[in-house]
Amino acid sequence: MFTGIVQTIGTVESAEQRDGDLRIGIDATGIDAARRQSGDSVAVAGVCLTVAALTPRGFIADVSRETIEHTTIGLWHAGSRINLEPALRAGDALGGHMVSGHVDGRAELLERSGDARSQRLRLRVPAGLERYVARKGSVTLDGVSLTVNDVDGREFGVNLIPHTLLATTLGDLRPGAQLNLEIDLMARYIERLAQ
Repeated sequence: MFTGIVQTIGTVESAEQRDGDLRIGIDATGIDAARRQSGDSVAVAGVCLTVAALTPRGFIADVSRETIEHTTIGLWHAGSRINLEPALRAGDALGGHMVSGHVDGRAELLERSGDARSQRLRLRVPAGLERYVARKGSVTLDGVSLTVNDVDGREFGVNLIPHTLLATTLGDLRPGAQLNLEIDLMARYIERLAQ
């Protein structure tokens, strides 16, 4: 489990195709080495990945075809900047919301506009996911916990405060960008229980 509070920005060091899936190397020097041991989970741009091996500056992770299909990982290359958050431990602060790191799909950034010192983003979700996005509910975009300001069909808006713009990769985004989207965990379970 994660909270959607990014601890540092890392970098993709390598992305190697391996028999249909992918092995990536991540520079994660901004995360305490004790929080990225072999077998640990790390949210990498919102995707829960398992540390398969350690490197001097970070770790190696294997990525399945399922994950490549539903996330932006297939677009990454050496030098791509990515948000990083180690897994939540007992006693850690819950600053964002409960995040699993199980990405539901890719949201597309439609527009970005200034709002005082903040930035407003308008995004579109893949068809079928719009029913899980609620005004004043939570979403995770590239691993960042955000509050939904408004919803209009498949489109929704969020606000990025100055800290979020500086402490995450969301400040770099331009229209057309694809982001890893995780809907609120409770929405999944409520739907399943209602069935």
